[in-house]
Amino acid sequence: MGTDTVRTAAADEAADRRREQRGWYFYDWACSVYSTSVLTVFLGPYLTSVAKAAADADGYVHPLGVPVRAGSFFAYSVSLSVIVAVLVMPLVGAAADRTGRKKPLLGAAAYVGAAATTGMFFLGGDRYLLGGVLLIVANAAQSVAMMLYNSYLPQIAPPEERDAISSRGWAFGYAAGSLVLIANLVLYLAHDSFGVSETTAVRICLASAGLWWGAFTLVPLRRLRDRRSAPREATAPGLRQLAATVRDMRRHPLTLSFLLAYLVYNDGIQTVISQASVYGSEELGLGQSTLIGAVLLVQVLAVAGALAMGRLARTYGAKRTILGSLVAWTVTLGAGYFLPAGAPVGFFALAAAIGLVLGGSQALSRSLFSHLVPPGKEAEYFSAYEMSDRGMSWLGPLLFGITYQLTGSYRDAIISLVIFFVIGFALLARVPVRRAIGDAGNPVPEKI
Repeated sequence: MGTDTVRTAAADEAADRRREQRGWYFYDWACSVYSTSVLTVFLGPYLTSVAKAAADADGYVHPLGVPVRAGSFFAYSVSLSVIVAVLVMPLVGAAADRTGRKKPLLGAAAYVGAAATTGMFFLGGDRYLLGGVLLIVANAAQSVAMMLYNSYLPQIAPPEERDAISSRGWAFGYAAGSLVLIANLVLYLAHDSFGVSETTAVRICLASAGLWWGAFTLVPLRRLRDRRSAPREATAPGLRQLAATVRDMRRHPLTLSFLLAYLVYNDGIQTVISQASVYGSEELGLGQSTLIGAVLLVQVLAVAGALAMGRLARTYGAKRTILGSLVAWTVTLGAGYFLPAGAPVGFFALAAAIGLVLGGSQALSRSLFSHLVPPGKEAEYFSAYEMSDRGMSWLGPLLFGITYQLTGSYRDAIISLVIFFVIGFALLARVPVRRAIGDAGNPVPEKI
């Protein structure tokens, strides 16, 4: 009888864990549409066109009196959003670990971001400042929500499941992005049939991403559960809390070494994601429908790529698989520099290469980092991790914007991002991950 009771309890626990994992997947389903439709496809070219409409004769806008080339305004806005997130994320992460109440914080961040995204419907004419403010709010809120979401991974999945669970989460996100992009493409291409202008169609696509984000966030909020933590000291203000988190990480130098490598190479990944549509429209002269089609191709292939790289990690380990993906990113950017203008076939080939490595490199980085986090400090450590995730990096967009401002060439801007992958590869290759996991106080998986 005692054995049967133990088996029943274990089965119930496994069922509860699977239910929570399925709920966890759905936050990727909810928020990835923002990253795809808004950040990657529509907002870059559209906000750039709005800024150009407000620009002076020399092509500059003047937010708060600062002269900014209109073509750099979007990149600078993405960069500024990270500065806001850097101030907020450590504070929220430490509060989540201290109180154990991640779920209400996740809900608050998600709905602030969803509301800002829905408000992009009102971005028209020369309202580039409104677009910049909404982008900053949405990106910062997305960073905070993703930090809390990612910090659930070590709590809902045992070590041997994390690569697969993380990869499935990314696959859910890319599947949602593909589905909504198809609807976006239909609306954009047939906007006359729907009785709306092209700009109105774009604004509807932007706002619909916010509505989708808010609606599907209800699923994880119902299924994820809070876990009470041991009492800890009160949370410090933003920058002080960030400094405290970094000081604590110094007690785990190998975790910090991995995080540094990740911050570098993921900065490059996220900048490519956020600036690729600007490169395609402004440098290559491709139309919006071509850009949507290319991003849709990325989404479809990223589902398969994330799952396939999850399987490769079971054979070769997550670290080696990530290193291979960084080589692929470097080669892809080099090829992108030489793409001829007005040739969509080459851009589609580039999109296919990105799609095959995009989801896997991100999913495996997340699951690998989850092994390096000391127990009880998940949200606090993931706040530092999230600073460079999902298009929220500041150094990459800043370098991209400055390179364009100085040279006037988006080709020079895109090739400048190679440095992030080369340095990131070198830093990651030096991290002894098995020892890092043990030093963090976690069990070491057979393959890592």
